[in-house]
Amino acid sequence: MLSTGLNVVPFMWKASPVATELEQVVVDWMAGLLGLPELFCFAGGGGGVLHGSTCEAVVCTLAAARDRAISRLGHAAILRMVVYSSDQTHATFQKGARIVGIPPANFRVLHTTAESGYGLSADTVRAAVEEDVARGLVPLYLCATVGTTGLGAIDPVRELGMWLHIDAAYAGSAAICPEFRCHLDGAELADSVSMNPHKWFLTNMDCCCLWVADPTALTSALSTDPEYLKNVGSGGDVSPIDYKDWQIALSRRFRAIKLWVVLRRYGAAGMRNYIRRHVRMAEWFELAVVADERFEVVVPRNFSLVCFRLRLRLGIDDDAVDGLNRQLLAAVNASGRAFMTHFVMDGKFVIRLAVGGAMTEMRHVRDVWELLKEKANELVGGS
Repeated sequence: MLSTGLNVVPFMWKASPVATELEQVVVDWMAGLLGLPELFCFAGGGGGVLHGSTCEAVVCTLAAARDRAISRLGHAAILRMVVYSSDQTHATFQKGARIVGIPPANFRVLHTTAESGYGLSADTVRAAVEEDVARGLVPLYLCATVGTTGLGAIDPVRELGMWLHIDAAYAGSAAICPEFRCHLDGAELADSVSMNPHKWFLTNMDCCCLWVADPTALTSALSTDPEYLKNVGSGGDVSPIDYKDWQIALSRRFRAIKLWVVLRRYGAAGMRNYIRRHVRMAEWFELAVVADERFEVVVPRNFSLVCFRLRLRLGIDDDAVDGLNRQLLAAVNASGRAFMTHFVMDGKFVIRLAVGGAMTEMRHVRDVWELLKEKANELVGGS
């Protein structure tokens, strides 16, 4: 309400110096909380911006990578540029690649396996890149995900290369806790990093932090300078940051005040307690699933996401098992007492329990488990 009521539109420094400089402050605060290298902070030569969503951040960084390559290779090279992601990467990356002109045939979806925890393998990336180079193509952009949408999988950042974007939309919030920062190991090798406070950081939609190591790569691709936007007579004391040149749209919301209020209200200690409480609830749920022989955890839990399914007995047709899991999920959601989503992994229907609601308590998680057992009993019997 504060952000909307003030109705600040900080697309340029001169439109609102306070909003622009507050945004610089809070993105640097967030970079420090996540333990990101100083190169992503303004003092270190990089910097951050608050976008509306990861989708916007993806398009902007893809455009920056594209234009950086075009400056070396010429405009015709766009038809040879290749973008890489894993089969667990959010679909928005394929959409973003199409928007910036990458031919659909030049988007590589790299296979992941259970052995790697459904994270990218450096060998898989290397093999794909070498094959494309041999064909005369230009490796452009690689997305590494920390906490994939479907399974919460983690790509090993340090082992990967080229324009490297780290998508930590969901799990990046956990990195404010020292015990989870290991998942961002190698971030100093990246060109850009994004995370969404509106997912797991008590911040209202919409708010996505995007950090870049080289802001000029971003602004070169996105800058506009029509006569009616020139800072005529502003003098030499003006901040060089005009956030209109860090995003797709011209106008923008005063997002910084939302994140500033959360950080000032809860502080680092309060937010760490919030994240850890959710992780503890997910740990409890995972142990409960493991203890019931009718269920299985299909991939080791990362953060506060548990992926599981009814296992039943050996010899049951896979389609029949999938059907039962679909019925189980539908029954739970139809009860009105809980809501969960699904994912399809290696052709198997998987149920996902994500703990992340601001008002979720352990009693709610216990109630969900009792509800699952109740509905499982109705479907397949058991104690």
